[in-house]
Amino acid sequence: MASLTTPTSFLLFFSPSPKPFIKKSSTPILCHSTTSTSPPPEPTSSTSPSLSDQLKPLSLTFLQTPTTPNPKPKPTWVNPSKPKPSVLSLVRHKRRHPHSSPNPNPTPLALLSRKLSLSTTDAQFSAAIALAFPAGAPPPPLDSSLHLLSTLRPWQNSLRFFHWLKTTSPSSDATPTILYNVLMKSLRSARQYDLVESLARRMLDENTPLDNITYSTVITCLKKCQRYDDAIDWFERMYRTGVIPDEVTYSAVLDVYARLGRREEVVGLYERARAGGWNPDHVALSVLARMFGEAGDYDGIQYVIGEMKGSGVKPNVVVYNTLLEAMGRAGKPGLARSLFEEMVSTGLAPNEKTLTALIKIYGKARWGKDALELWERMRANSWPADFILYNTLLSMCADLGLEEEAEKLFEDMKKGGGCRPDSWSYTAMINIYGSLGKAERALELFEEMIANGVEPNVMGCTCLIQCLAKAGRVGDAVRVFETSLARGIKPDDRLCGCLLSVVALCEPEEMESVLACLEKANPRLVGLVKMLGEEGTSFDEVRDEFRGILNEANVDTRRPFCNCLIDICRNRHYPSQRAHELLYLGTLFGLYPGLHEKTSEEWSLNLRSLSVGAANTAFEEWMKSLSSSVDNLELLPRSFSVHTGSGTHRFSQGLPVAFASYLKTLDVPFRRDELRCGSFVAAKEDVISWVQSRAAAVAT
Repeated sequence: MASLTTPTSFLLFFSPSPKPFIKKSSTPILCHSTTSTSPPPEPTSSTSPSLSDQLKPLSLTFLQTPTTPNPKPKPTWVNPSKPKPSVLSLVRHKRRHPHSSPNPNPTPLALLSRKLSLSTTDAQFSAAIALAFPAGAPPPPLDSSLHLLSTLRPWQNSLRFFHWLKTTSPSSDATPTILYNVLMKSLRSARQYDLVESLARRMLDENTPLDNITYSTVITCLKKCQRYDDAIDWFERMYRTGVIPDEVTYSAVLDVYARLGRREEVVGLYERARAGGWNPDHVALSVLARMFGEAGDYDGIQYVIGEMKGSGVKPNVVVYNTLLEAMGRAGKPGLARSLFEEMVSTGLAPNEKTLTALIKIYGKARWGKDALELWERMRANSWPADFILYNTLLSMCADLGLEEEAEKLFEDMKKGGGCRPDSWSYTAMINIYGSLGKAERALELFEEMIANGVEPNVMGCTCLIQCLAKAGRVGDAVRVFETSLARGIKPDDRLCGCLLSVVALCEPEEMESVLACLEKANPRLVGLVKMLGEEGTSFDEVRDEFRGILNEANVDTRRPFCNCLIDICRNRHYPSQRAHELLYLGTLFGLYPGLHEKTSEEWSLNLRSLSVGAANTAFEEWMKSLSSSVDNLELLPRSFSVHTGSGTHRFSQGLPVAFASYLKTLDVPFRRDELRCGSFVAAKEDVISWVQSRAAAVAT
């Protein structure tokens, strides 16, 4: 093993028995020192905290993690001075249809509505309304006004007509509530949610009573624009004013609470209504199913299924779709399949969303056979298929490596009239060919996509560049990047990480052309790569720049960035300490949790999340710490192990094979574990003998 000038502080991250170095009295400060004044390590204790536990609070002080604000729960308002009212009305509030005139005469109204709808300005509308209702003529009766309010287009004309009614009505201060309700629904259809709430507040100012329909319209508008707290305020106002919601309003409010993640309050409201004799509708059951599904709460999903059967509600396709999606999030593919069969047995025909949800569940569970059987069943029964369903099937084939099946699906899409391949379809196929190392076929598909007028997306570009780089066709990878950029592709962090990996893999003479591509995507990354290669760059400069880049990057790409940068340092023969500095920083910033674990019987190193270069660097640091433990006569376990993963997946990057080859060059006493695939083990006696022999060789 090469001799490395690694600061003593680096070894703290790999030492089997590190002393706590996080102070509670002050903010942790990252130090870099070549000397150490700490006392010798203490004997290992099996109860000492793991390395990841010690680093967790420290890593949070360095990198910014995007957080979603968690609103403080607010209970439903109940007036303690009055008896508890019924939580909802068991009789649905009657929605009066605006066309319910006992003697309707729609022809003149339809003509008038058409004329008024042609108005585009206030002046045009005023002229049209004056022609229809001359000065001194009475305003239209209520039913006619309701009809016009509901049929006028666009929404601005509905609002103009409403204002005209208020100014011409003999009792303009007492506008009927139903006029407000019809106008609000018209505005809601036009997505004018703020206007709906302002009208409701005008009703409060005018002392116009708000009924259940008014509140329901306002609440659903606020829900659509994701103003959930305001929706709950209006719901609580209902009880303060003595208005009891019906099941439509109640289901909407349950959905609002569910979207806020307030599950306890949703269940409490639901059970109070059930205790009052309410039979839930499909909307309420779908709300509960989606809420428990998003939380992965399998017991909650079973509760919904029990409620569905206990209340005698015959579920529709929407409820089944929601339950299937919930089963998928809860990781229950077998129960999802049973639920689907139950749905079909009741005579309900699945739609595209049903089949897409089930295919996603099968793909996630790696049930490729079941997914393909479902596809054949879909074709035999002529069940509907759309773009999303086809692309979901293709993505599943890409994840499972089902090349032939994906090609058949892709040809079906080409032959079909309504679902021809789009950019995501081509991306799935490029991903399959790229993962199988068929660079030529993947490049042909990319060129076919361009020729057919289908614009590429950033994911397909990333998959193809990665494939071409592994095949040694860096020039083609650069050309694909330039073509994609010219067609409007905006590089994201994943594509930048892909280009970083190409820099690590390519030949030295090709490096500049790849860096030129990366310069267009993320100039700061290129600056860091060049900084790492300079001998005079200090550790503090590397730390500050690396931390800034990670804070700007997506959380999912931070560890790949670090892996690729370590690979570049090793493959490009940068100053020997650079790879170790980056690994130290990556561990410090929480990018490699659970890297080292220990028990009284075994100390282990988990390299599954590392690249080849990063894994080799981590192993070197670990062996140094083991050597230090042997020299200091620490209490050692009976065995040591290193885990690289099995590498049995066909898309594996080959870490087990590369690491096994690296172990041979180091001549360390680690051998493959026959009982655990992808693991390497060494006995305590062998490690001690190896350390002592190396010490003797150095001394001579």
